[in-house]
Amino acid sequence: MANQFQKFMKVLKAFDKQKVDYVLIGGVAVILYGGERLTRDVDIFVKMDAENIKKLKKALHSVFNDPSIDEITLDELHNYPVIRYGTPNGFYIDIVTRLGKAVSYEDLEYEIIDYQGVKIRIGTPETLYDLKRNTVRQRDKMDAIFLKELINQRKSDHSDEEKSIPEDKK
Repeated sequence: MANQFQKFMKVLKAFDKQKVDYVLIGGVAVILYGGERLTRDVDIFVKMDAENIKKLKKALHSVFNDPSIDEITLDELHNYPVIRYGTPNGFYIDIVTRLGKAVSYEDLEYEIIDYQGVKIRIGTPETLYDLKRNTVRQRDKMDAIFLKELINQRKSDHSDEEKSIPEDKK
């Protein structure tokens, strides 16, 4: 699985290099926040504009020698809310543009983390929790529990930091 994760990281590094507007969601995001789970895909929300889809395809071409990448188009992404790209390396990249009428790229809050020198645009724990909390899959329910605990821990840590700041420095 560690080898698989390194393959995921190659993709995220290519997104960073090409400056793709995306937000990482799903299992890989949970893993990067410290959750223990397995996954066989990378889930990303992408900004829907022609220039960004061009950068996305350029990033994917830099990792995979696969002409089917050219089938990912703005028109296809308008027609289908999720396109699943099957990589030659045996894993999938789910390219998401919307979840029903409720969620699109513009609705997501994200932060940028640095993981082994790669800048990754990752949904905040709150965003990931909102996406997972009402799902039916057991692993998503477990992710939601982990994310809720992480959110609470961050709030507690932030509260502790404020308590330690002297009054004249606030």
